[in-house]
Amino acid sequence: MNRLQHATSPYLLQHAGNPVDWWEWSDEAFAEARRRDVPVLLSVGYAACHWCHVMAHESFEDEATARLMNELFVNIKVDREERPDIDAVYMEATQAMVGQGGWPMTVFATPDGHPFYCGTYFPRAQFQTLLGAVKKAWSEQRDDVLAQGRQVVDALSFRGNGLGGGTAAPGSEQLAGAVRALAGAYDRVRGGFGGAPKFPPSMALEFLLRHHARTGDGEALAMASHTLEAMARGGMYDQIGGGFARYSVDAGWVVPHFEKMLYDNALLARVYAHWWRLSGSPFARRIALETCEWMLRDLRTEQGGLASALDADSEGVEGKYYVWTPQELEEVLGQSDGAWAAELFEVTGTFEHGTSVLQLLNDPDDEERYARVRARLLEKRAGRVPPARDDKVVAAWNGLAVAALAECGALFERPDLATAAEEIARLLMELHVDGDRLVRTSRDGSAGNNAGVLEDYADVAEGLLALHGVTGDAGHVRLAGALLDTVLERFADGDGGFYDTADDAERLFRRPQDPTDNATPSGQFAAAGALLSYAALTGSARHREAAAAALAPAGALAGKHARFAGWGLAVAEAFAAGPVEVAVVGPGADERTRALHRTALMSPAPGAVVSVGEPGADGVPLLEGRGLVDGAPAAYVCRDFACRLPVGTPAELARELAGQLDR
Repeated sequence: MNRLQHATSPYLLQHAGNPVDWWEWSDEAFAEARRRDVPVLLSVGYAACHWCHVMAHESFEDEATARLMNELFVNIKVDREERPDIDAVYMEATQAMVGQGGWPMTVFATPDGHPFYCGTYFPRAQFQTLLGAVKKAWSEQRDDVLAQGRQVVDALSFRGNGLGGGTAAPGSEQLAGAVRALAGAYDRVRGGFGGAPKFPPSMALEFLLRHHARTGDGEALAMASHTLEAMARGGMYDQIGGGFARYSVDAGWVVPHFEKMLYDNALLARVYAHWWRLSGSPFARRIALETCEWMLRDLRTEQGGLASALDADSEGVEGKYYVWTPQELEEVLGQSDGAWAAELFEVTGTFEHGTSVLQLLNDPDDEERYARVRARLLEKRAGRVPPARDDKVVAAWNGLAVAALAECGALFERPDLATAAEEIARLLMELHVDGDRLVRTSRDGSAGNNAGVLEDYADVAEGLLALHGVTGDAGHVRLAGALLDTVLERFADGDGGFYDTADDAERLFRRPQDPTDNATPSGQFAAAGALLSYAALTGSARHREAAAAALAPAGALAGKHARFAGWGLAVAEAFAAGPVEVAVVGPGADERTRALHRTALMSPAPGAVVSVGEPGADGVPLLEGRGLVDGAPAAYVCRDFACRLPVGTPAELARELAGQLDR
């Protein structure tokens, strides 16, 4: 066993038995490189990464390769999900050097941490040759190598993000332009944007739904609806167990890359719920609920949080857990149901080794039979060797899940989902929150050592504010406010934007900052959304102005690169809509209060905030001074804390809310 045997990261523990003398990221590792006068070999990946497993098996488990690595380098392993700051700066260097990035990421750096040669996956023979070449360059061309490292650091340090500063959120014209930009990249046959591989464009879809809700733009709704249906009918969606895979390797959503990530599913559950809220689609409702149920069934930890991911591989084969042959269906279901299921799920044996992923291109003609078949297949599949689970709890992704579960619980009248959201929030408060600071990860009920980054603060605040809208708990607003104050004080860049790390975080060769969305909302756009919601609940001009400034890069991206600013554009839609503020006042046990509350939550007004409380409740400024009307529960519809006359029935409230949309 190497030094990684003492790690808490599941990814690092996967490498604890390698013959490579791995170090965790630490000052001691770089000091050792200086003492030995050798370069650092930095390997970055994550537990569910298929190609990370391939390189580990080919090279890191190979004695000959490990001897070369140990002799020539100090070798450092990093879990990118625990240390997104390290991943960000070295990925930026990798992309600058080779034009693309990915994981595993392989970086050769000086003992000062300056990268001088970067790449991703290398087959064993190529990797062994590369090790020797880097060593030779270090020994014979040291000055050139050091100069290369300095040049990379200097170039990245002064490059900036190229989006400029600003204080204004994108306006209606820019938002309409973003819809046109998305339409230009839209796949009108298969849904989604661009070609293969296709990733679920969760944040762009949220923007399109909000834009339609505010303006009535039919094309925005059509693009979103088509894409949402195509994704959930294809093989990228687990047709019997629920939940989405990371991406589709083809343009038609058929063959997935089988790893399942918490962040994808949290974002998608929320988008499907919002699609249902707009359209009433039973299909959207089913997918949202099944995705929530999958998260709680397969990712729930003993402590009540949600694990990060499920691996793509089972028994060393990608996707083996999920695929079926026609013969297997018949063996499990019998001849009649087996043939029916094979036709329904497109199981033709045309995938690898005669198997197929399951698709659902058409609705079943017999819902009862469909439910029975799915349940039997799920039961049978549970007996297979399951994919490994990365069971660390990441604050940001659990924050996204809190928002999704809380909203789905309320919209679909599933109190068990809202209760799960409260339990996750409680875990975050107990393990991840230390005053007004956050720890990024925990595992097995113990907090990790990694400081929270911007997305952690922003997404946890977002989740807490969404949970408040469902439960009325003022404590969630107070904690969100404390976290957002830390964002303003510790992460601000002085030009309206935010760095991804706090001002007292570990110093890397560059302080990471990227306002563009990736697989999750960027920290900056996520912060903008939470700041705007908090301002709407509290009337804080400071937080609203900070949200507007943080959204400025979304305006710069809207015309040509809208896909990389989906969350920023979605938040900008909320900004353009107000957002609408709804205060529901009445006894919690009163059915009239509950009816008004549900009507408020059903509003598709972009980014609408809802607060519910007893008469005279304090702690949330939006509720203060709002009372009963003639002794009965009432709802107040406001913008910028300027409220219209209170209403007392769901029908009146629905009319008031509809009147707030810009059409």
